[in-house]
Amino acid sequence: MRSVALNCDMNPDVNPDVNPDVNPVIVVHGGGASKISKDRKERVRQGIMKAAQAGYKILTEGGSAVDAVEGAVTILEDHPEFNAGCGSVLNANGDVEMDASIMNGKDLSAGAVSAVRCIANPIKLARLVMEKTTHCFLTDQGAAKFAAAMGVPTIPKEQLVTERNIKRLEKEKHEKGAPNSDCQKNLGTVGAVALDCKGNVAYATSTGGIVNKMVGRVGDTPCIGSGGYADNDIGAISTTGHGESILKVNLARLTLFQVEQGKTLEEAADMSLGYMKSKLKGLGGVILVSKAGDWAVRWTSASMPWAAAKDGKLHSGIDLEETSVTDLP
Repeated sequence: MRSVALNCDMNPDVNPDVNPDVNPVIVVHGGGASKISKDRKERVRQGIMKAAQAGYKILTEGGSAVDAVEGAVTILEDHPEFNAGCGSVLNANGDVEMDASIMNGKDLSAGAVSAVRCIANPIKLARLVMEKTTHCFLTDQGAAKFAAAMGVPTIPKEQLVTERNIKRLEKEKHEKGAPNSDCQKNLGTVGAVALDCKGNVAYATSTGGIVNKMVGRVGDTPCIGSGGYADNDIGAISTTGHGESILKVNLARLTLFQVEQGKTLEEAADMSLGYMKSKLKGLGGVILVSKAGDWAVRWTSASMPWAAAKDGKLHSGIDLEETSVTDLP
């Protein structure tokens, strides 16, 4: 885990909107996890690094923070190793129901969807809610009708179901016979936070929820202030972990409140995650970027795949005390 602050070298004479004191940065996560098997670890690592690289490319080519987080999360939704999009876990009926949210720190505009089915990228639909409606949050059939009106293609539900998640549901039903409320399991989510060269921040978070959940169950991911938050005056955050616990403490806004009070990103994250753990036994993780371009990744779950790109360097890790740094092409 790491937090750094680096200076911007982009030329404001070329682009008057560029803040000369800000260098673009993106941080992504692949969800808190109780354990990632050895055979999956490299696929997860490559997936999370690919998402960070894609988001960073968008930023360095002049794209917005919103563009970058949407792009990064879309890649993770399209990757079967992550609990979002085509890797989503199954509900009690064996179906996929997905949640997502996105927020622009420039004006606090936000969009979210919950319990959506048969679309490849819920995060894109959440952005459409943000930009094409006067609302913040659409759910289930209303979200489906809006998606159709916006020309979002539907896909067969089988395309979102993986063999691995079928087996996970079978195992869960066999072991519990009921939705698993264990705060140390069911932590999967994907998310991204970014700061662009204009000084705008954004977050995006997406998930398939928890294995064997009740039909219609919605967790923290689509809830602004729990699954994430973005405000140019503070920074941006995306969360992962036990959804019910995150909802109860409003983990995203709680953490940024600590930043507003003068805490460092690491201190703020540790205080909020510690509060959630002590109060509710809930585990989770957060990724943050400040308005100045500092970033941090913290978690209380056993592991959390993450990657951060800034100044031509790609930082990444999965387990505690494990960080690699490579040069970006």
